[in-house]
Amino acid sequence: SAHASLIKIETGFSAARQQADAAAYKSLVNTAIASPSAGYGTTFVTSYDNISNRNLFLSGSKTDIAFKSTIDFYVSPENAGSWQFRIGVDFGHGGAIFVDDVAYDFKTNNMWWRGNYNNSSQYLSINSLNLTAGYHTLNIYGLEDCCDGHQQAQFSFGDGNFKTFSTSDNLTPLSASENLASVPEPALFSMFLI
Repeated sequence: SAHASLIKIETGFSAARQQADAAAYKSLVNTAIASPSAGYGTTFVTSYDNISNRNLFLSGSKTDIAFKSTIDFYVSPENAGSWQFRIGVDFGHGGAIFVDDVAYDFKTNNMWWRGNYNNSSQYLSINSLNLTAGYHTLNIYGLEDCCDGHQQAQFSFGDGNFKTFSTSDNLTPLSASENLASVPEPALFSMFLI
């Protein structure tokens, strides 16, 4: 793969308020983005940083926004194990996060992270999730009624620092040619045996 994470942002109109659970956020947002009106849309981004509807879509709406983000990423065998996620949002009526279609966090309060992760009630997170090697999908669903502040999505694994999801985050499998290059030539392999 030439790229690392693939990041898709979808938005639509919704004046809905707090939902009962993570599944309700997912269902409502999926319905809202199915037919976006003017000021909303679908796009791919190179970095999940400073994300807002108004910046993604020229003259995009600042109010009544249903957000869905899909991040497809790869976990290499050496990075398999415990992962953490933190999602800084501006969701006035709450939101939820899923990994591989399983809900791990949702909040119904007015969340506005303000560019820092000091208050856990103001962002979505997964403190520890065991991920096996292979492809995984992170989904973020949320409802914003007012001001469309900036969002960010980050990950860490092992004892590493948090990094922002991007197309250069190095979460990518080896290409076929790199895999072949890592296999010793038969003559070299024979020499190792001797």
